[in-house]
Amino acid sequence: MMLQTVEERPATPSVTSVERILAIMELLSQAKTGLTLPEISRRLSLPKSSTHCLLLTLERHGYLMHDPSTRRYLFDLKLYSLANSALNGINLRVQACPCLWTLSQRSHTTVHMAVLDHYEALIVEKVEPPGVRRQASWVGKRLELHCSAVGKALLAYLPEEDLMQTLANCRMPRHNDNTITSIRRLQAEIAETRCRGYSIEEEEDVIGTRCVGVPVLTSPAEAIAALSVAGTTDEIKTERIPQLIPMMKQTAAEIAEKVSPSGHTSRTPVQCRVT
Repeated sequence: MMLQTVEERPATPSVTSVERILAIMELLSQAKTGLTLPEISRRLSLPKSSTHCLLLTLERHGYLMHDPSTRRYLFDLKLYSLANSALNGINLRVQACPCLWTLSQRSHTTVHMAVLDHYEALIVEKVEPPGVRRQASWVGKRLELHCSAVGKALLAYLPEEDLMQTLANCRMPRHNDNTITSIRRLQAEIAETRCRGYSIEEEEDVIGTRCVGVPVLTSPAEAIAALSVAGTTDEIKTERIPQLIPMMKQTAAEIAEKVSPSGHTSRTPVQCRVT
């Protein structure tokens, strides 16, 4: 496959550093033994000085490594880690989709699956059955942790050190009078979620919407994702929640069984820890 130089690509008002970095990464992906600075500069028709700056940035952030003996740049482990995470995410969606569809049909609710990403919950799958009120959500949407059922479920199964770091960095804006904006109150909610094994979002983001969430556990205290059922307060009445929880936990266990290499699932009880 012929690789275009940056200058040969369609003209834009300016060639950004991001475009140049992507060109470098694409070029290196085709060079099994790596490339030197002059080779990269020449093949992409880029100035050697700016190319060097970009390579140093990628090296400093762990995406590239520089071999002093050959002067060649190669992919470093961080890039492999990112690629592995992406592949795992794809596998999670593929494995989970039939389970989520079944849950949506049984519960007649909108079902979301989300993962923790940069102090937010990232929706990676959504199933919406006909006849329910459409939710303002989509695959790729980011949800705040403090006011979403998936967010609370993910927080409840973080190791203590990670939980403290996440709480220190996540945003907690107020959307209405129901929104939790206190760290102390959120910690109490997390502890309750961990004890009962599911989370509830009571109109804390959007008035008139209720969500219930459960973790997808690959070990007794490790959640790789969380799933939720969402609907209006009329569709998900408080008295209906006990009926939804067993089918949600069953779905989470089925997903965990499919994606977990160790075979551990959320069938193992989690010890209640009250703070």
